[in-house]
Amino acid sequence: MLSQSLDDPTLTGLVADATTAPSMHNAQPWQFRYTRAARTLTLLADLDRMMPEADPAARALHIGCGAALLNLRVSAAHRGLEAVTTLLPEPSDSAVLATVRLGIRPDAPREPADEALAALHPAIRERHTSRYPFDEQAVPEDVRAHLTDAARAEGADFTFLASPHLETVLELIRDAEGYDRGDPARVAEERRWTRDTKAEAPVDGIPDYAFGPRDASEGAATRDFAGTGVLPGRPRIPFEKRPQLALLTTPGDRAVDWLRAGQALERVLLAATLRQVSTSFATQPVEWPDLRWLLRDPASGTGHTQMIVRLGYGPTGPRTPRRPLAQVLTIEP
Repeated sequence: MLSQSLDDPTLTGLVADATTAPSMHNAQPWQFRYTRAARTLTLLADLDRMMPEADPAARALHIGCGAALLNLRVSAAHRGLEAVTTLLPEPSDSAVLATVRLGIRPDAPREPADEALAALHPAIRERHTSRYPFDEQAVPEDVRAHLTDAARAEGADFTFLASPHLETVLELIRDAEGYDRGDPARVAEERRWTRDTKAEAPVDGIPDYAFGPRDASEGAATRDFAGTGVLPGRPRIPFEKRPQLALLTTPGDRAVDWLRAGQALERVLLAATLRQVSTSFATQPVEWPDLRWLLRDPASGTGHTQMIVRLGYGPTGPRTPRRPLAQVLTIEP
């Protein structure tokens, strides 16, 4: 049973945890509205932060918001709060992505599912996207299985790639990178979300200190936010020769599936962080419809690819900026 309203420190702690989630170009395309009378947090899409060139259907926007929703659920479980979550509760308003009714449990023990979520909480502030090279150490099979189970707990599949499918996906990533560089509108959109920290103190976007080094072979799977530009002092070093990639897929490909994909993605990332596995993304071919459908394994692949994740052992990556809570949280009576 839900009881009592939340105090402000608890509420702001929940939302602060939620907003550490990753999002496309670190756009942070979310808003949270708390209604005291209903003890409900509403997650809304911030449509001003859409990317019409790379994400015209707002698929990536939903995935980022889904990741924030998973963090919110983890934070609530950590604090012993019950969180009754409803996806897309208002069909007539596509900007309303989810509601989470929160309350304090009287004295009832937590369910196993809540215990599993709460256990992920230490990783929330430690998870960062790493655009640095990883070493050649393979992610062990038991860790791979654990990450697959994490995705399945949220209704998605997480499949590590093996040859020859891995080579096909790497080729598609390189093709998509070429597509991006040849599209002036996409180049301009991406540039709008990069930040020169010598000129500004960013609260969103990708700051130059998070670009990572340039791959000496020009074949890294991760997106290079420097583009064709030159960043003074940026090193050129070799990345792993055979990156470890996994596909996150969902059975459907609608807004509700994208929200579930975001929750599954963040659950995988938190579980990986707890096991000292670093992660980054290779989203380039997922953003091109004619390449996205080719990402499936032709022999066994099913579902819709929502994300390509690169995993390995190496630097965890720097902390990237987050918008002040005053910009993302409103409180109503």
